[in-house]
Amino acid sequence: MASNQDLNERSLYLLKTLVERYIHDGQPVGSRVLSKDPNLKLSPATIRNVMADLEDMGLIHSPHTSAGRVPTVSGYRLFVNSLLTVKPLESSELDQLQNSLLTEYDGPGDVLNKASRLLSDVTKMAGVVTLPRRETVTLRHIEFLPMSNTRVLVIFVTDGQEVHNKIIHTDRLYSPAELQQAANYLNSVFAGRSLAKIRDLILKEMDQDRRQVNQGMIDAVNMAQLTFAQQPKDDYVLSGETNLMGFSELSDMERLKQLFEAFSQKRGVIHLLDQCLLAEGVQIFIGEESGYRAFDHCSLVTSSYSINDEVVGVLGVIGPTRMAYEKVIPFVDVTAKLLGAALNSK
Repeated sequence: MASNQDLNERSLYLLKTLVERYIHDGQPVGSRVLSKDPNLKLSPATIRNVMADLEDMGLIHSPHTSAGRVPTVSGYRLFVNSLLTVKPLESSELDQLQNSLLTEYDGPGDVLNKASRLLSDVTKMAGVVTLPRRETVTLRHIEFLPMSNTRVLVIFVTDGQEVHNKIIHTDRLYSPAELQQAANYLNSVFAGRSLAKIRDLILKEMDQDRRQVNQGMIDAVNMAQLTFAQQPKDDYVLSGETNLMGFSELSDMERLKQLFEAFSQKRGVIHLLDQCLLAEGVQIFIGEESGYRAFDHCSLVTSSYSINDEVVGVLGVIGPTRMAYEKVIPFVDVTAKLLGAALNSK
């Protein structure tokens, strides 16, 4: 892959101008258009020679029989890494974001949905927010209610006052008194701990000499294991995916079908977003860099968000490779910080 060290200043400026023009207009850029740029001061013939060099380096290419050129994934990557000028959000834009995200929301679920819609509404592309990883969620309170036969309804409250319901199947019939005793024990021992820590403690207690613990404690640990041992399926909130149909490069029916199937199946998207959890700051996947064919003509701009200084999820914008990176990058970065602040305040 070519780097900015392989190009002189004139070639870099021409590439930058071509990418910016293509992002703005969505049409292949020809030498005549570029020759009108007052800062280039090059003849159309010279521009054509420079463009030929850029094409040989794999930074631009000619779609179909068009006389113009468009950036390749390598061209976009060089542009984003070395030529892009990212402008911070203006104070008025920041105030608007804060008002939209930090006011009048009903719990963590609501603010996650608002963040996803906000990403979509502002960029006119698709906004995605992964749900906080459950390992970091803290247990506040748990109750067990008897149902028919050996089924038990578990109701547990986590941080942010989120209420969760789950039906577990026990190995024997429990009386209401036994269930109450189990809940009392778990609330006294595990309340205030993360679900990941609870799982560790459960396994440790189950390895202990059973003669040192009474039957009620064993029952409580067994039911806690049924409730928390299985890790909940990762998920995300997606908004504005139909916006992608408005971009000509994504409007091909086969491309749209692959893209919407990827959104529906979720596994590939989650795996891609999980990669962003491992790195700090804004992460960008351009086209084939994602490793998923459905995203070959898309870019994904993401940033992680944190609760109590611990990274728990990722949010981002999915759109065509021809997106206004200089605007999307700071917007995604700020939205992630605001989402973290909102979740920390609950």
